[in-house]
Amino acid sequence: MDDRIREHARTLVEWSARIEAGDDVVVEVGEGAHDLGVAVAEQLGEKGANLLATYRSSELQRAYLRAHDSEFTPDPDYERALYERADSVLILKGSNNTAGSADVPGDVRQAHSKARQQIREARLDTDWVSTQHPTRAMAQQAGMAAAEYREFVYDATLRDWAALADEQARLKDILDDGETVRIRNEGTDLTLDITDRIAVNSAASVAYDSHNLPSGEVFTAPTDTAGVVTFDVPMTVQGQRVREVKLTFKDGVVVDFEAKQGEGVIEGVLETDAGSRRLGELGIGMNRGVDRVTNNILFDEKMGGTVHLALGSAYDACLLEAEIGTDSAVHEDLITTMGEGSRLTVDGETVQEDGQFVWE
Repeated sequence: MDDRIREHARTLVEWSARIEAGDDVVVEVGEGAHDLGVAVAEQLGEKGANLLATYRSSELQRAYLRAHDSEFTPDPDYERALYERADSVLILKGSNNTAGSADVPGDVRQAHSKARQQIREARLDTDWVSTQHPTRAMAQQAGMAAAEYREFVYDATLRDWAALADEQARLKDILDDGETVRIRNEGTDLTLDITDRIAVNSAASVAYDSHNLPSGEVFTAPTDTAGVVTFDVPMTVQGQRVREVKLTFKDGVVVDFEAKQGEGVIEGVLETDAGSRRLGELGIGMNRGVDRVTNNILFDEKMGGTVHLALGSAYDACLLEAEIGTDSAVHEDLITTMGEGSRLTVDGETVQEDGQFVWE
């Protein structure tokens, strides 16, 4: 086994999830993430934690959804109870086919997603962390050789997270004290209200309210949005390719949209429920180890010199106590590049210009 797999597992268990002896841990192992699953199991055994492993497969999911009559049982008790009783959930992604469920009808996806909303909420109430094991399918999706992709994944994942957390704290403080964010680049002039919202220093650890490994972003939840944004980074949404998505917001709601590719997918997301036309997240990428687009949101949204916005649900960590943010059955991220000619300001003060933070 590659020593970096064991280091990945150790980082996940110790830094990211902060697992302790006696913790009840659900490990969801992707179809191509077997080796990482073995390394994580070893780490959990050394910690004296309790392990329950489950299997994640897009082909299995496809078979189930295509055969179902779409009348899904809302939030089945047996599955919800699994997460309600867990201390941590570790999601080890590793697809063998990145388009394995691409032919599942959109209305079936929506019905299934709506039926599982409380299950998702129960999982989000745990100390959950999602990570990615490099597979050949993911390398192919990224347009990279398998060995090249492994180097990329570990460069982005095995970082000095404590040092990055200190740097990201500077941006968190600015957003916490700010009220208005303005994003400008080619095709984008968007204003977001972040008054009384809490920014998360997403440093790949639950200690920072961060749940992705790798991470490397600071994110918050807008209260209102106005203007237009163009997402120039191509990506896969719900198993289908989307490109050059343009959204127009008024009074916090998407009032117009278009896309050069995958417009029907975006329409399906927007029609999921009332909350899916609102933004649940504004995220600013700060991980310079992610140096290229790979068509994988776990990495791409963390890339330095990008901003991502999510349609749908907001994270509770960004809300004041007892406050309710955007509520939706979806949370779909889209990315815009902050390159030459771009500017990000908070309350009129420049924070980032041409993709570089003012302190870099």
